[in-house]
Amino acid sequence: MITEKTQFLADELADLRAKGLFRPLRVLDSAQGPEAVVDGKRVINLSSNNYLGLNTHPRLKEATIKATEQWGAGSGAVRTIAGTMELHEELERRLAEFKHTEASLVFQSGFTANVGLLQVLVGEGDVIISDELNHASIIDGIRLSRAERSIFKHRDVDDLERHLAKHADKRVRLVVTDGVFSMDGDIAPLAQIVERAEAHRALVMVDDAHASGVLGTNGRGSVNHFKLDGRVDLQMGTLSKAIGVLGGYVASAQVVRDFLIHRARPFLFSTSHPPGVAAACIAAIDVLLHEPERIERLWANTRRFKAGLARIGFDTGASETPITPVIVGKGSDAMALSDWLFGRGIFAQGIGYPTVPEGRARVRTIVTSAHTEAQLDTALEAFAEAGKQLHILPRE
Repeated sequence: MITEKTQFLADELADLRAKGLFRPLRVLDSAQGPEAVVDGKRVINLSSNNYLGLNTHPRLKEATIKATEQWGAGSGAVRTIAGTMELHEELERRLAEFKHTEASLVFQSGFTANVGLLQVLVGEGDVIISDELNHASIIDGIRLSRAERSIFKHRDVDDLERHLAKHADKRVRLVVTDGVFSMDGDIAPLAQIVERAEAHRALVMVDDAHASGVLGTNGRGSVNHFKLDGRVDLQMGTLSKAIGVLGGYVASAQVVRDFLIHRARPFLFSTSHPPGVAAACIAAIDVLLHEPERIERLWANTRRFKAGLARIGFDTGASETPITPVIVGKGSDAMALSDWLFGRGIFAQGIGYPTVPEGRARVRTIVTSAHTEAQLDTALEAFAEAGKQLHILPRE
């Protein structure tokens, strides 16, 4: 019911509807896979972060069931009181080993990992130097910190250098970048970023949410991909994308872990993961180590799909990864394309402002290792037809 007190919200929603940007939640009636039942319709799924298909892997499901039977459905407390189980500690040991760091600490989500870390790591008299297209959780973490924020142009290491020099007087300078940028699928020039930061004695933090399981040996992420193990101070990753389960983590030196345990508010004031979640994440690390062919298939599918979109003529921007945006310009065009594709059995969500800049709205696609060549070819046929039918002009 809309009242006088809530009319301002109704007005905002009416504006979204007028612009063609109001979107109801899509509801899955099946497991998250290369095909899924969405709103009662079976579709080829190009909107999932389930890069390696691990959410339905038998080893993960078995680990979840066994841990739940042994330890219960929930942990019952926050980590710092009575909610730290041996499974949580084992997961953090395994993550640190996997990421080639001294220690790691698990959070409830990637978002809370970024917010919890940035809010407390630096403070008044410090500066966070951040890529302009970093994830929203980084932006919010910076806002919650008391540090000054300084934004450098996207992937521009010369501009980064200028910001580092400008803030030479700060107590702590922290350079933050996504490893893979979630809306455009491009990769940070991490080697150059680290070199510039080292020259200025600045810390480096990498958000590897979309690089974990995708880049690097066995999916260790962008730091390993660029052979920078030991040279990046803070690595954030998620357990809910390629890992296929739930959560986020910070991989770092032991001193960072110890500090976050005592100061990171999302860690201090949130109940720890259910034991089944922790056990499934441990199983996922084992799969990454023993089934590298999943990553190989992911990249083979990525190359096939990108080549197909290029033949059609769509603008996919600077994408270098399985995240492939089909950029159409206006937000209403992106939503129309998404709806048209859904009607043809392809689930690919439209994304507009403020998630992406005005004039850069797109349908964002993500292929996975679980897609078949036939499924990808069917999706490409639908995109080709949509481009003609909707007059969303591909490049000439």
